[in-house]
Amino acid sequence: MNIFTLVLRVIDPIRATWNRRDELGASLVEYALLLALIAVVALVALHFLGGSVASTLNNVGSSISSSS
Repeated sequence: MNIFTLVLRVIDPIRATWNRRDELGASLVEYALLLALIAVVALVALHFLGGSVASTLNNVGSSISSSS
């Protein structure tokens, strides 16, 4: 057994653990970015469709209250 093989035996488990942590961190960042993107899209849609939805709901509410 040479020194290179011995060093690799020591370093490989450490490298495997380090790589696993990197993947978990990357997936957490990806989920956070995806959540932020969904929030931005929802806010933009609410901004552009808010008036239309509000007027539609007011019409529905007034038609329900006038029929009662």
